[in-house]
Amino acid sequence: MSFDVEIVLPTRAQIGEGALWDAARQRLLWIDVANAKVFLYDPATGSNQAFDTGTQVGTVVLRRQGGTGPAGAAMIATENGIAELDLSTGRITPWINPEAGSTINRFNDGKCDPAGRFWVGTMRNDFRLPTANLWCLYPDGHVERKLSDLTCSNGIVWTSDTRTMYYIDTPTHQVWAFDYDLATGNISNRRTAVEVPHEMGGPDGMAIDVEDKIWVALWGGGRVVRFDPQTGKTMLEIPVPGARCVTSCAFGGAALDELYITTAAGGTKPAEQPHAGHLLRVRVPVRGAPTHAFAG
Repeated sequence: MSFDVEIVLPTRAQIGEGALWDAARQRLLWIDVANAKVFLYDPATGSNQAFDTGTQVGTVVLRRQGGTGPAGAAMIATENGIAELDLSTGRITPWINPEAGSTINRFNDGKCDPAGRFWVGTMRNDFRLPTANLWCLYPDGHVERKLSDLTCSNGIVWTSDTRTMYYIDTPTHQVWAFDYDLATGNISNRRTAVEVPHEMGGPDGMAIDVEDKIWVALWGGGRVVRFDPQTGKTMLEIPVPGARCVTSCAFGGAALDELYITTAAGGTKPAEQPHAGHLLRVRVPVRGAPTHAFAG
């Protein structure tokens, strides 16, 4: 199967990341970690509004309420912790920082679960030791540590029956599966669902489709791969031409059959990787599962 990957925005983002589709408003949120920017892309108009977060931003998710205008609100995780971003004004309101005072970790990827909890992990700045954590912000405002001894917390998704959570700590080259309790947010029974060969690249951001198959962006691998987490087998690969550091993917479009892909340009030369840092899009043969928003 061949895929026609198109350039949506030739942005040369240093570390494009965190793609997330807003189905209600038919728009895409994504970020540039190193340049401290959250973007709001409207495919109908081609506009790509930028919000300055003032410090490195690791992820962005929608918030069900909040905001001062029709654009609504989002939750972000930055070097200063978790905060709300008003998508009409750009105002940032701090919420909580469970790792306040840490100089070795920063917040990285995260998503909301089907109950509206915001799961977000940290990463070790130098990748040397497993000092990072996976946190969960509950709608009532309290936060719980769900995993520790991590190095680079990345992709996270839930199955359609809400009974399984898949999660990536990139240096392990594995996708872990957990039993997931929708009522409490508790996770248990960790096991390896997918082993990602080192020659494929490092597993980074992740999305899930309506068939409960997972789509993993591969840092250094120049591709997005669809895996069957029940067997661990590769189902299809989407090569991303001109960009080796593929960072995240998200299903979008009216039918959720378009895959948006973010990439990183940091440290690359345009002549060698001409599409690095661009926002890309490709039509795929299966629909994605809708994403969830923070309920707090």
